[in-house]
Amino acid sequence: MSSDSLLLSGSYPHRDGSPIDWTTAFARRTDLMENVYLRDLLKAALIPGIISFAGGLPASEFFPIEDVKESLGRILQDEPHMALQYGSPEGHVPLREYLITVMARQGVTASLEQTIVVTGSQQALDLIGKVFINPGDVILTERPTYVGALQAWDPYEPRYVTAELDADGMRVDQAAEILKQEPVKFIYLMPNFHNPAGVVLNQDRRQQLVELAVRHGVFIIEDDPYGSLRYEGQDLPLIKSLCDDRVIYTSTFSKTLSPGVRLGWVAAPQPVITRLMQAKQGADLSTSVLTQMLACDMGRRGAIQRHVGQLQAVYTTRRDAMLAALERDFPEEAKWTRPQGGLFLWAWIPGDIDTDQFLPTAMSQARVAYVPGIAFYPRGNQTGGHNCMRLNFSNATPEQIAQGIKRLGDLLKKHLA
Repeated sequence: MSSDSLLLSGSYPHRDGSPIDWTTAFARRTDLMENVYLRDLLKAALIPGIISFAGGLPASEFFPIEDVKESLGRILQDEPHMALQYGSPEGHVPLREYLITVMARQGVTASLEQTIVVTGSQQALDLIGKVFINPGDVILTERPTYVGALQAWDPYEPRYVTAELDADGMRVDQAAEILKQEPVKFIYLMPNFHNPAGVVLNQDRRQQLVELAVRHGVFIIEDDPYGSLRYEGQDLPLIKSLCDDRVIYTSTFSKTLSPGVRLGWVAAPQPVITRLMQAKQGADLSTSVLTQMLACDMGRRGAIQRHVGQLQAVYTTRRDAMLAALERDFPEEAKWTRPQGGLFLWAWIPGDIDTDQFLPTAMSQARVAYVPGIAFYPRGNQTGGHNCMRLNFSNATPEQIAQGIKRLGDLLKKHLA
């Protein structure tokens, strides 16, 4: 057989002449990349006839398309060669300067050397795993916690310890007991409109958590993708504003501009930024300069702020529609959170329904998708979530929300009966 025909056949002889068994060639860490909920449920959102409450997708019909066109036209007219060239791994300087002013309004003081632009905040989590996590390191998270962080960090083989969430965020009293007993390396949490639970860490607990971190010599990862999407109540101080030198703050443009631009950022002490920059160079050299210039232009002329204002009005209506539909159509014994912002709420289902096992039935019979609760529990800590589900309200119209919740509620009642 010629070399050309071997390539076309899709196999290539190993040393003994047999095709390579690729399953034996993968690194051991790939066995830990098994959580596929995000991938599969994003696919589910595209199935015709399915009403999806699964993904954390923004409402695409409200993307600021005309503002994007205006900014891109200006950029490609004035600075096309810079926009289409490689950039620095730290990020486009004017965008970082803009981000510094945004964070300053939230009480965070950062310099250019303390700020890096990343390709979405998911890359920030991946880089944090690369530069901080050794096998066996202990990470303290909320229970439940963000599935994307688990996906980013599982291959580095940490050990997770968890503190429960309630209506006021992480149970800091439980975190205090854990810190006394475990050699925690860092605390990871999402204090504003938590994914998946929708709750907010209250002000007293923010201060208590900082005091615990100082006392036990640990640092904090503050993941804040939803902080701008508040629909009621008052903004609370960022944890980083309370303790700058031991907090790594990350946020994103995915929810305030669009996920397609793939832009996020990290503010952290300068030695951390240096390590993140080195890891980022090996990952992608630099984030797209064109999208960085786009976000900078739209931010500086107020287009992002106007867009966020529109989203706040739209998502308030959709959140209220979901809360009303749950009250009307879900089983009487069910419970759910009532988020003041963000994109999600968390529901507890009565009886012995396992939401993971129930999902195929919900998709086939009710034509509704959600994320089962166990997706948000670290490996080895799946002591809850089996009767829970995350419901997204941003990516469906009020009419679809009412219809989908009724379908799902009727099916749940049928199975409980």
